[in-house]
Amino acid sequence: MGNGNREVVVYCASSAKIDPLYFDAASELGRLLAENDYTCINGAGKDGLMGALNNAVLEHGGRVRGVIPQFMVDAGWMHTLLTETIITETIHERKAAMVKSADAVIALPGGIGTLEELSEIITWRQLGLYRKPIIILNTNNYYQPLFLFFEKMVSEKFMKDSYRQLWRVASTPEEAVGLIRAISDWNTDYTKYD
Repeated sequence: MGNGNREVVVYCASSAKIDPLYFDAASELGRLLAENDYTCINGAGKDGLMGALNNAVLEHGGRVRGVIPQFMVDAGWMHTLLTETIITETIHERKAAMVKSADAVIALPGGIGTLEELSEIITWRQLGLYRKPIIILNTNNYYQPLFLFFEKMVSEKFMKDSYRQLWRVASTPEEAVGLIRAISDWNTDYTKYD
């Protein structure tokens, strides 16, 4: 099932106090990425959904590249068993390094950090700085309030109607991986500066 060693960035929560169903989805995504020969790139965390994702990828023989700033290493947040770990000086360098070689981005449910990463990568896609798929994994309808806010942006003319095409939504990990497989079907004509 090789995919030429494609690389997928996954944004997700580091909180350990969330509902187990989110952990199940993160673990399932990790298994699917490993079994489909996708290298998983994330923030190198050992806790929360990131820890569950990393553990599942590794348990199923997959590869994980973690990218983490030094201050997070110093705080003890780093997963120590990843295939590869890149330590950056700043959070900005971390985010740039994560998406540098990415063939797709998947956002799992998360907190303000995940929301910030998702907003940034959508903005980069809008500007033509990142041209690959962005998939929002809407486990348990977590992102419904955000989608309503996006609709408000469109209805009040803060965002073009065509920008709805900047991301796709998946309900399950299987659907998310299926969307990655459809990578050649993605259109970049709606970015600002093509």
